[in-house]
Amino acid sequence: MIPFLLRRVVWMLPTLLGVSVVVFVTVKLIPGDPVAAMAGPGATPEAVADLKARLALDSPAHEQYFAWLGHAVTGDLGESITHHQETRPLVWDAFVNTAVLTGLAALFAAILGVGLGVLGAVRPRGLIGRLCSATAVTAVSAPQYSVALVFMTYLALRTGWFPVSGMHSVGETGIADLLHHAFLPALTASLVCAGVLARMCRATLLDTMSEDFVEALRARGLPERRVVAHALHNTVPSLLTVAGLQLGYLVGGVVFVETVFSWPGIGLLVYQSISTRDLPVIQAGVLLTAVALVVANLLVDAARALLDPRLRKA
Repeated sequence: MIPFLLRRVVWMLPTLLGVSVVVFVTVKLIPGDPVAAMAGPGATPEAVADLKARLALDSPAHEQYFAWLGHAVTGDLGESITHHQETRPLVWDAFVNTAVLTGLAALFAAILGVGLGVLGAVRPRGLIGRLCSATAVTAVSAPQYSVALVFMTYLALRTGWFPVSGMHSVGETGIADLLHHAFLPALTASLVCAGVLARMCRATLLDTMSEDFVEALRARGLPERRVVAHALHNTVPSLLTVAGLQLGYLVGGVVFVETVFSWPGIGLLVYQSISTRDLPVIQAGVLLTAVALVVANLLVDAARALLDPRLRKA
């Protein structure tokens, strides 16, 4: 297991290096002059040149990249122009809020996806199975931004069952209040991943249920629910593979959801920073999110290797 993890970590390094290049180039391609936007409309050319020198933006692009990468590796992510404070604690606090929302969304996706997939596989030609399959297709097809607006309109504004925005009510800091605020955003972000997992779970479980060992379990007189449980256990490695591929989409969906529900996460912070051309915050936010995705995929690979020893030789 240790050699397997070491190989994966070694492969992570060029991936992270490539991510840093993409982040740097993407930020450079943002339209407009960020220095002029930071300096303000009334700034003199001398003030703009001074700000460029202070941000080290007057040097060649490759020198800027290596300087930024060197500081990022040591944990120095610069200073936010808009917030007038260090970028690292600002981005980290927002990232923790995003991690909370993403974790709840992943939990909802797993519960809904596996539940719909199992029901669809146990009764594939029955009414329940067809409804589950239709629900999974609808979840995959529905745009998350539109779903967020529908949920906000009918489940928050009209009924008052859930808060419209934010992470906590005024004066509240408890877990119950946090979960109350996070329910609609997490449910919205989870729908597409839940639909994909449901379809994959249904297809894989149907194939597994037709194998010889399942017939042997039935011949021994095991109850059908235990037979399904054994078959479902054999589908877990495949589901983990799909879950790992869906992590990127889940985080991308959370970014849109944070904007709609005003959840104070990394997506909302980067969105606001793009409007103000706050380059250090944009670079730090996108880089931290990309690193988290790479690490999360490493953990998924490790979980798959624990469940299927054959993968450790890959």
